[in-house]
Amino acid sequence: MVSTSTRVALVTGGSGGIGRAVVERLVVDRFAVAVHYAGNKARADELVEQVTDSGGHALAVGGDVADETAMKAVFDATERAFGGLDVVVNTAGIMILAPIVDLNLDELDRMHRTNIRGTFVVSQLAARTVRKGGAIINFSTSVTRTKFPNYGAYAASKAAVEAMTLTLARELRGRDITVNAVAPGPTATPLFLDGKDDSTIAGLAAAVPLERMGRPEDIGETVAFLAGPARWVNGQVLFVNGGLAWRNGTSAGGRTGHRAKPRL
Repeated sequence: MVSTSTRVALVTGGSGGIGRAVVERLVVDRFAVAVHYAGNKARADELVEQVTDSGGHALAVGGDVADETAMKAVFDATERAFGGLDVVVNTAGIMILAPIVDLNLDELDRMHRTNIRGTFVVSQLAARTVRKGGAIINFSTSVTRTKFPNYGAYAASKAAVEAMTLTLARELRGRDITVNAVAPGPTATPLFLDGKDDSTIAGLAAAVPLERMGRPEDIGETVAFLAGPARWVNGQVLFVNGGLAWRNGTSAGGRTGHRAKPRL
């Protein structure tokens, strides 16, 4: 059982990519963390073992983020294990790349079910559960501004996340709970790099004034800021992309066609 003074976080999509970096960074700040997974329990269990072996507190919890019953069970399990919940970080999402003219509408529905409905379900449960002084952190994308080809449906789903996030921040007036969204730019996770040739990756790095791709730990640092000291940052979308310019003519699409993968 964790101390009553320990802050508790739930990270959806926490078993890999950016989600894993978020978990690892929050553990540095002595959070007890519930590591959520959708399908890969083994990877979540491995991360939990890593955290507990280093003296931290972690729990693996599974469920479809768009299923309100499954996610209610996730929230309940987190509260039972750690005595409460202070921060919810919703990194879970999927990305399907295709030109708008070609995208299969069933794939559109599948992506929007996870990215829009899933964010709504998690945000709704978080708003009902998070303790005073807590934080709700959703995930958008810098592609809502860069307008890269092949990302139209994905960017639309994340624009909905931004709208939900900013509205919820205002609806929680008086609760002392901050609600923000993190919008990463191109970040060097294996699944983001999949399907992109060397020239595409080099072009993305060159487009950033810091002249490199983002790293998962860059995003983890921003989440830790919002989860901890950033009590005066509320109702905002933080673009974490190294200064990536909103300009036309830059492509991040890699191969075209119907490609579905987890975002993280």
